[in-house]
Amino acid sequence: MQKDVILTPDGLSRLKDELEHLSTARRREVAERIKEAREFGDIAENSEYDDAKNEQAMLEARIAALEEQLRSAQVIDSSDLSNDMVRVGCVVHVKDEKTAKSEKYTIVGSAEANPAERKLSNESPVGKALLGHKRNDVVKVQVPRGPARKLKITKIDVGVG
Repeated sequence: MQKDVILTPDGLSRLKDELEHLSTARRREVAERIKEAREFGDIAENSEYDDAKNEQAMLEARIAALEEQLRSAQVIDSSDLSNDMVRVGCVVHVKDEKTAKSEKYTIVGSAEANPAERKLSNESPVGKALLGHKRNDVVKVQVPRGPARKLKITKIDVGVG
């Protein structure tokens, strides 16, 4: 059974845009590659054809996955959020107790997670640890490598994402 996919409105929009692009433009491009590869002759020994068919299979799998995510999407409405507690959809400002380094994370569902953009999944070690905590709480986070980190929540913003 598929679990709910938690999305921000921005994340929902991006998934819909990706699905639209893959379902239209990319499908046409791959179909054209298959057509061109067939023109090379015997498809039994045609690596161009095999590559195009593999690309088509991966494309269709991604489209099916996106459709499933959208079917089970639970969109977080930022107007329902408050800045009293960390929830999915919030931007959390934290300060590392050991290094005194401040960072800002957006807590999102796993479908939107992108650590490079500081978008942490609610299922990641840091995201899971921060959920449900309030401003000025110190949260101990066990990270995959190294000792546990202690993060102090300095600010919680809502309506972003």
